[in-house]
Amino acid sequence: MTKAFTYHCRDCEGMEACPASVTAETKGELWQLIGHHARIAHDENPDEWDKATRDYLDTLIHTAEVATAAK
Repeated sequence: MTKAFTYHCRDCEGMEACPASVTAETKGELWQLIGHHARIAHDENPDEWDKATRDYLDTLIHTAEVATAAK
């Protein structure tokens, strides 16, 4: 098992109907995926998110254990 970071869009206020979830090895990668999702699915520009929005979204990011491939 290895540590990863995960975000479920439905956890965000107002996005309860969104089925998207993203998981990445690093928090930086996860933020990039969240940004891509926001642009594509919600027509939002994450460059315009203020600090309060980013801080709120950061509370929705969780660590997860993911299985590693068997060798």
